Amino acid sequence: MGSLTLIGAGLAAAGAAIGAGIGNGLVISKMLEGMARQPELSGQLRTNMFIGVGLIEAVPIIAIVISFLLVFQ
Repeated sequence: MGSLTLIGAGLAAAGAAIGAGIGNGLVISKMLEGMARQPELSGQLRTNMFIGVGLIEAVPIIAIVISFLLVFQ
């Protein structure tokens, strides 16, 4: 196994973690902003936020699986 494979796996894992953190932060901050502006929609906003966070978290999980496939190839 080459060292470039390990570097690629590390970059995939790091990019996934950073991207998920930024994405989750943006989604949650916008949900809180929407709840502050329209408190009567807080239940609907919270439900949509959980769906969005779940979709955002799917991408880093796939990236981690790909990095494991690169390492244990």
